[in-house]
Amino acid sequence: MNHLPEPIRVVQLPDGTHVYADQLPAAFQGPQVVHQHIHQAAPDKTVQRIALGSGVGAGAVAAGVYFGPLLIAALTAMAANIAFLAFLALVLGWGIHTVVKAVGGETGTQAAKNVGNVRRKRG
Repeated sequence: MNHLPEPIRVVQLPDGTHVYADQLPAAFQGPQVVHQHIHQAAPDKTVQRIALGSGVGAGAVAAGVYFGPLLIAALTAMAANIAFLAFLALVLGWGIHTVVKAVGGETGTQAAKNVGNVRRKRG
């Protein structure tokens, strides 16, 4: 595609006029605008930079980057399992309480009241 002509460049001067870039006077120096983008690093990158800055080897950095999220995932999974087991124990306890009251007649109702009274006295 070397046979195509170079595209014509148009520049807007500070006074608002437009001129071709090849017609600019040699002495004209427009203001240089520098756009600088600052991004916050992700937590694993921050840990990596701190570790490298303190002289820790690349193996420790890789382990921190790999095992950090892995540890968070494992702790989250354990917390979810414990929460589910607690909910299951609550539902089963409520179900047993209801069945004992319904099936046991007066003795079942009295047993449920006794359990409630014992719990109130302890707490």
